[in-house]
Amino acid sequence: MVAELRALGLTEITEKRILENRHGNFRDSEIRHDILHVTQGLFQNEDDDNDDSGTDYFNGDKAGTLLLRAEHVGDVVLPDTFQTNQLLYYERFKAYQDYMLGDCKTSEVRTFTADYLEKVVEPCDWQALWCTDVFDVLVEVVDVDYAEMKAKVELVLPLQCERKGCELTEDAMKDLLEATQHKVPLLELHVVFDESGDFDQTALALEHLRFFYKHIWRKWDEEDEDDDFDYFVRCVEPRLRLHYDVLEDRVPAGLVAEYHALLGRCAEKFQEFSSLRNGISSDSESELDNVSMVEGLRMCEQMEAMKRKLRIIENPLLRYVLGYRVNSGHQTCSAKGPRSTGVRVVHVVSASMTVCQLQNLMADKLCPDFSREEFELQFYSDPLPALSACYEGDTVIICPGHYHVTSSISIPDSIQLEGYGLPDEVVIEKKSKGDSFIGTTGANIKISNLKFIQHDAIEGILCVRQGKLEMENCVLQCETTGVILRTSAQLSMNMCDLYGSKGAGVEIYPGSVCSLVGNGIHHCKEGILIKDFADELDTMPKITMINNVIHNNEGYGVILVKPSDDPQLRKPGAQATGEMEENTKGKGDPESGELKGEGEGGPVPLIMVEECHTPTHDADPPEFTEGNDAIKRELEATSAKKRRLQKSRAREAGVTQADDNLLSQEMFVSIEGNQFRRNGKGSFGTFLY
Repeated sequence: MVAELRALGLTEITEKRILENRHGNFRDSEIRHDILHVTQGLFQNEDDDNDDSGTDYFNGDKAGTLLLRAEHVGDVVLPDTFQTNQLLYYERFKAYQDYMLGDCKTSEVRTFTADYLEKVVEPCDWQALWCTDVFDVLVEVVDVDYAEMKAKVELVLPLQCERKGCELTEDAMKDLLEATQHKVPLLELHVVFDESGDFDQTALALEHLRFFYKHIWRKWDEEDEDDDFDYFVRCVEPRLRLHYDVLEDRVPAGLVAEYHALLGRCAEKFQEFSSLRNGISSDSESELDNVSMVEGLRMCEQMEAMKRKLRIIENPLLRYVLGYRVNSGHQTCSAKGPRSTGVRVVHVVSASMTVCQLQNLMADKLCPDFSREEFELQFYSDPLPALSACYEGDTVIICPGHYHVTSSISIPDSIQLEGYGLPDEVVIEKKSKGDSFIGTTGANIKISNLKFIQHDAIEGILCVRQGKLEMENCVLQCETTGVILRTSAQLSMNMCDLYGSKGAGVEIYPGSVCSLVGNGIHHCKEGILIKDFADELDTMPKITMINNVIHNNEGYGVILVKPSDDPQLRKPGAQATGEMEENTKGKGDPESGELKGEGEGGPVPLIMVEECHTPTHDADPPEFTEGNDAIKRELEATSAKKRRLQKSRAREAGVTQADDNLLSQEMFVSIEGNQFRRNGKGSFGTFLY
């Protein structure tokens, strides 16, 4: 038996499943699913000399269908269909790349699709459910128009129909079909389940067609001016990857909402533009048509801006470094402010407490700091209810223990959150999925002496969205991204230990204020990621980095994301480059070119980074000082470039120049004493886009 299976080219796993099935250990459906993949591999390349379309990957001596049955759910009994909507990423990828689209251009998509359908879809004599928003009805296909992607159908009598909020009779359905010349879109047909296996290819082909026009194709694709690119590489692959990343919870919910909102706005704008364009006469020189042409050009510019943002989100690399700049889609609690009574509450969290522990807590914390009449005391066994009950000025004290939380923690008010004990003794662990573990928007928040353990979060372990956060003596065990500091927010992180991030340990956005003193950042993909976007209104962050130890990271200790002087590298999907710190010397010449962005022109805040002359000692290894110098050089160059752009715009507008010395003092950055050890690509690098 084993020899016969291997002669067919089956994998050892499939052999084992089939043999064990003889003893009743596996279901028949599981074996058929394995054989489905094996037969695809066996037959997709046969007869290449005669036909390279790859459409024979289901051919062979079929013992029956290799697809599963999807039972119809509804009030009316209708036939079951093939289950095809649960295909894996690589199955759809291979179908579009090898069989449906190949290397076609955008203008050739419809032709290639029609050729694909002609080779795999049965031309007649198969039944399907015609599914619309108002009814599902059983029909029989008598002919297929592949170019129009429509099928000629006849009703199966007696009428088998499920009505969705309307009354349809047999005569009404016949009248409807006559009005459409008995032609219905292939997208609306679902093949009735057949155990013979003769219609497997047809069912899969219609599924690929439906998915393509629902999730991949955009109405404006065919009007792209650059028609020389490979449509699959430029559009299909990134959109398909994004779809499955969203399904597998690898994209923040806010970014998903932003993407769908952009799609909706772009579709509306394209519809308006098409209507306007159709109303303009080609040979007319009337004033009304001239106004319409100007309006059409404005719409084109708006659509191009939205399409650029869509491409950034669709590209996995640019999605990470550029895509998620704002808090769109995040539902955060609003600040409560102080209590009207003026009372401030101390929330004590403890799973269990002995009398001795309570006495120690009273002596060490409660009596010295909170003995005044304005304070009240409340006890909890879970951190989440305690944080939810907080008003401005409250304090949450968490006693030693391991606390498990199932939802994200949002802190909108100015409070203090501290652990009573060492960080390893006071642990808060998040089990469930979510965009971030902790999000802060309060004006002045302090967190100390706690250990946070993150699992399955998408955005990061901690995100400072607004306001100011001070962290001291905390441990952050990450699984995705570490600490994220948004634009205009402030972070002071002292004596903390952060590790395990699959992205950057700390992400610093433009316009933020970040102070990192005495921290350990290690075993992440990148240590610290500083983002300098191309928008003219983006200001450099104010960064203080003193005596941090940044070590054992996969990439760089510190990496700066910034636009390239080469305009070709600024296009979405361009190749980004990282450079070792030795190669960053001399880069970022202020005279090397202007920055471009999508924002409207306007005054740009001036930023001058003062050089911090760090005394060097002969005993110090070179990597302890070179990394600090490289960071300062690159930040100076980037700041000077933006300063030059602002001066240029000010001269063009006839605006009096600002006081450089005053602004340079405000924007002072201190970077010294940091140690860089055993980082995979070096102490400092740049990411150009």
